[in-house]
Amino acid sequence: MPPHVAWLSIAPVKGLALVHPDEIALDEHGVAENRRFCLVDEQGRRYGALRDGHLQQIQVEYDAVADRLALRFPDGAVAEGDVALCGTIATDLYHQQIPLRLLEGPWNEALSQFAGRSLRLGLADRPGGSVDRDRGPVSLVSDASVEELGRRSGHDRPVDARRFRMLIGLGGCEPHEEDGWCGHDVRVGEAVVRPLEPVARCAITTQSPETGERDFDTLRAIKEYRGVRPSDGKSLDFGVFGTVVTPGRVRVGDPVEPLDA
Repeated sequence: MPPHVAWLSIAPVKGLALVHPDEIALDEHGVAENRRFCLVDEQGRRYGALRDGHLQQIQVEYDAVADRLALRFPDGAVAEGDVALCGTIATDLYHQQIPLRLLEGPWNEALSQFAGRSLRLGLADRPGGSVDRDRGPVSLVSDASVEELGRRSGHDRPVDARRFRMLIGLGGCEPHEEDGWCGHDVRVGEAVVRPLEPVARCAITTQSPETGERDFDTLRAIKEYRGVRPSDGKSLDFGVFGTVVTPGRVRVGDPVEPLDA
């Protein structure tokens, strides 16, 4: 089967559980609902899965039309309500300060109890505002690349692609075929994207997307068979970042076609 969209994933709240829609709308910001919200601690520092992997156990439901947010916790508790704002704060994100509008409602208390520390939920200043602006709002990885990682590392069970928290999963590709698309336009469903550079992975990928516990040393595994990025001698690359050239809808099963690679 030729390259196609195998799955889609977004994180309405950065660092919490992923949501897997059947289709997304891509524009210059990526997906409007993706990483729309993020958490900050009592000092105003961003608080996410890198600091507490167990946050990935919290399921998220966000209705952007109704502007209603629900968080479902592992013990069955639910914090739900209409999004209401009560002030602003600036927090660190990808080596820059971004403005957040703080939320007023049941989520802050519920999140604080779960994490064992004071947390607040904030709304990014624009759609997709918690996405890395410098590298682009689209990320892609092929199932073949994930399978190759498992094979090369001798992992005792299939590697779960969710640990990489990518927007678009690709089927019908060769391992790391997506790397060769950097700098070229690629049609994905109705949209056209341009992969720009590999994704330098961090320790979040070592965490189980189910429990948040560290259960697989992905960084060591990537380094052992792929090495480090030659240009900086340290980045461990897996998957690619990109930008949106032509907006459009993308659905699971849609064809993926490099246009000039």
